[in-house]
Amino acid sequence: MSRDYILHKVRTALGRSVDQPPPAPPPARIAVPTAGMEEKIDSFCQRLEALAGKTHRAVSFADALDYVQRVVAGRPAVASNAPLLAACGVTSLPSVRSGLTDREELRTLCSTAAVGITSADFCLADTGTLVMLSSREEARLISLLPPIHVAVVGSERILSGLDELLTAVPLPAEQSSSMVLITGPSRTADIEQILVRGVHGPGEIHVAIAS
Repeated sequence: MSRDYILHKVRTALGRSVDQPPPAPPPARIAVPTAGMEEKIDSFCQRLEALAGKTHRAVSFADALDYVQRVVAGRPAVASNAPLLAACGVTSLPSVRSGLTDREELRTLCSTAAVGITSADFCLADTGTLVMLSSREEARLISLLPPIHVAVVGSERILSGLDELLTAVPLPAEQSSSMVLITGPSRTADIEQILVRGVHGPGEIHVAIAS
């Protein structure tokens, strides 16, 4: 069956001719639900914990720092250059390396670090998802390579869901070379349908929500 014949059948089914231009695309169906901040925080925590993630609602930056310090527990860690981490004091912890700009040095440290610490550009309440826009402040390797990922995020960064994200960032390619959505620890069941965590990324994820 020739390509021209197949396309002819498709055009006929659509009631179109060869030279007829395609119609304008329909408007995007974006609906942002109305929800208060507490409701969004509760939803985010519930969804992430349902996927074996761990959350901590910090009452202050010092409380967020204390939580990160307990997770790191003196082990080697790499932190991104996100301003929030410096504001909380995370980058000053003794075993944490930060301020890295050389890619090869960053890759080497991430491959041996026990913990990767980042912030997040946004969080999605309806799925418990972290949204990471790759930048000089947030290198992808830190959230993907170490076996434990800790994210410290401001409560104002929690959105209701994907529709609100696409309203806030309608053209992510204009802001970043990569937008990564992280929903819970890495997991796969490719082999004999047995669930295994940590195969394609961190097997443990923590999120501290700082107000």
